[in-house]
Amino acid sequence: MTDAHDPQDIPGGDRLARFEEQRSRLWAVAYRIMGTVSDADDAVQETWLRWQALPDDPPVANARGYLTTVVSRICYDLLGSARARRELYVGPWLPEPLLADADATGVAPEDRVTLDESVGMALMAVLERLTPAERTAFILHDVFAVTFPEIAEAVGRTTESVRQLASRARKKVRAEAPRRTVDRAEHQRTVEAFLSAVMGGDFDALLSLLDPEVIWRSDGGGKVTAARRPVLGREKVARYALGLVARNFDPATMRVALRDVNGATGLVYADAGGSQEGVLAFTVHEGRITEVDAVINPDKLGHLDFDRL
Repeated sequence: MTDAHDPQDIPGGDRLARFEEQRSRLWAVAYRIMGTVSDADDAVQETWLRWQALPDDPPVANARGYLTTVVSRICYDLLGSARARRELYVGPWLPEPLLADADATGVAPEDRVTLDESVGMALMAVLERLTPAERTAFILHDVFAVTFPEIAEAVGRTTESVRQLASRARKKVRAEAPRRTVDRAEHQRTVEAFLSAVMGGDFDALLSLLDPEVIWRSDGGGKVTAARRPVLGREKVARYALGLVARNFDPATMRVALRDVNGATGLVYADAGGSQEGVLAFTVHEGRITEVDAVINPDKLGHLDFDRL
């Protein structure tokens, strides 16, 4: 972290303003590395405390670079212990979802993070398979265009080492990332058709929307009833989805809405009493659904305002 002599950078009372200019970027970095809203919030708060504790003289020449390095280092250190916890997690582990509307904190996600392909639920699941160093290097370089020397400082490696880490991560992501359409309108039409077929109990229509090798993952975390292994294949997924609606959906109390989930159209549902809540993210390719990621663990939904449905 390089200090220099720019007297305009942190002149006393301007310290908070300088930090606020970078807050949304810092949160964006932290969420992509950690995959959880709470950890991203904690990392940004810790970054602020470290920024606040800096001496005024000499000031930091490049606040953006300095703060990005600090938040990345904090997340990199947290990710090792987080991964250990996730290995003991009950069932599939999925990231905490982001919705396009303002969440329960009153802060709109677009003020925290640009909802683009790099926060797609399926891609975030792929990032879970990378080592902490690979994930950090890939996100910083390929998503945020941070230089390799700055990344090296964040993860405590040499510049050449992080260059190799980013390259290795990139190859893994390209090999394992799901096929997906880039046409947002096509994606939305497919999700709307899925909702219509499921609510109408139309098995054949549902089959026509599902890829033969579709995967349904349910993240209940052991807190609510959920499939502890992914459901694989078109017919099994269709029966599973229709079964969920038949068992759990009461039209008198349940609300379902199309919402932007991690950058693409998904579904959010909740009942009037709050006993059932969930977020579904979809991966669509050539008009068929290839992946469904259902987050129903209440611990991962606490930052969302379901009353807005």
